[in-house]
Amino acid sequence: MLPKMINRAPAFKRLLVFLTGLAAFVFIAGALGQTTSLNRVLFVGNSYLYYNDSLHNHVKRLVAERYPDTESRRLAYKSSTIGGARLSHHNIDWLLKPGQIGVDRPFQAVIFQGGSFEPLTAGTRKIFVDTAVSYAEKVRAVGGRPFLYMTHAYVSPHRRAKPGMINRISDTYRYAGREAKAEVIPVGLAFERSYKERPDFSLHMEFDGTHPNLHGTFLGAYVTFFTLYGDTVSRLDYDYFGRVSAEEVAYLQRIAKETVADFRTRDM
Repeated sequence: MLPKMINRAPAFKRLLVFLTGLAAFVFIAGALGQTTSLNRVLFVGNSYLYYNDSLHNHVKRLVAERYPDTESRRLAYKSSTIGGARLSHHNIDWLLKPGQIGVDRPFQAVIFQGGSFEPLTAGTRKIFVDTAVSYAEKVRAVGGRPFLYMTHAYVSPHRRAKPGMINRISDTYRYAGREAKAEVIPVGLAFERSYKERPDFSLHMEFDGTHPNLHGTFLGAYVTFFTLYGDTVSRLDYDYFGRVSAEEVAYLQRIAKETVADFRTRDM
């Protein structure tokens, strides 16, 4: 029996080395899962982004929670917004130049949000699509990836609120995304999904029916996070320092995940 045991020893050692290496790989992979290389993101839009402590701040906090080993100083999330602006009002060449707004390296992802009214007429739609195509090319020219942030529909008491408005918005952003070769962040569709499931759970400011309230901004942040990072994390606990309940956090995350998954499936 002894010779057989001796013959088997090298094989056993190789197996032990393999298993040790595998364990180390799993450990390293787990550690790497706590960091992200996507850390320079620019948001360009209007008040839809800057309401409620600014959407980019919420996305940054979600990223910091999900990837805690990423140094906070490396998370360069910037937002350039103009109240009531359409996309073409922004000086994208200036914004994309490294160092202009405190980020020394080119942005890796740039998120464009058009004016809420831009999908509503043929003239404004054309300007929006043409601008998206032009700006997306400029983003790619500096090594970044362009995204389009789909706006939500108006609700009462806004004077231009109409049933089915989201269809025109969705069609516009899908078309712009194809023309600009930019991925669409389907925030407007997430609003629509939530209102169909829970009509009384408001996502808009009640005084104007256009701007997002805190829940609306949170939903937009989740949709943006899941689109940017393609993450399948089961739950994120960030609640804006206790301002959003655990039940609301879970609900809004579910709506965001379902919307992103459905949108990607249908647009493949």
